[in-house]
Amino acid sequence: MQKHHVVAVAAAAALTLGMSACGSEEGTASKADEVATSSATPEQDTDDETETGTSTPTESSDSSENSSSAEITEPGTELKIGETATVPFEHTDEKTGTIAITVTDVEKGDKSALEQYGDKAKGFVPYYIKYKVENVSGTDLSGSRPDLDAVTAGGRTTGVVITGDVPGKCESEYADTDFTTEGATFESCTLQAARSGVEITGTQFSEGEKYEDDAIVWTK
Repeated sequence: MQKHHVVAVAAAAALTLGMSACGSEEGTASKADEVATSSATPEQDTDDETETGTSTPTESSDSSENSSSAEITEPGTELKIGETATVPFEHTDEKTGTIAITVTDVEKGDKSALEQYGDKAKGFVPYYIKYKVENVSGTDLSGSRPDLDAVTAGGRTTGVVITGDVPGKCESEYADTDFTTEGATFESCTLQAARSGVEITGTQFSEGEKYEDDAIVWTK
């Protein structure tokens, strides 16, 4: 059984709802699927643009050029969907290395896909962030998966964080036990949501001290 939780934060009020739905369990992370929003009011789309870096994206390939000495993508780099960022990555204290992330699509879903989360999901639209991950350093990163967040046209996150699967549309996958060698790959999808009327134009990676204040952003 997978558990789905919705937490919506708007202005000064917090709304919480939980329900259960049957499904398969995947990955080595927590088996509880959750939906939550940040403690700040979800941002509405604006015409403002955030300043980002202009570093040249690093390309991922299956060749020996992708090694632990691969060029690291700088914080604030702007990429297009389909381009690759190479980043240091820490799954646990014992499992660290370098990965290459290629975002392949940011797809808008149908509102009905969120019915499993109950009434508190009304007014939200799902987005499916699809990407490929490559092990660049050749270190043991099994059981890991980078997290990506949807971003608006104004360069902000949506204020909503949602985890779970939409069968046939967006299914979260974690690195298998053989994700321990250089060139090993897997594909995954992160389920995100935004309030109706908020335009989602891309996604960002902001994990780790290097990127938490200056994320790498992919846009359409």
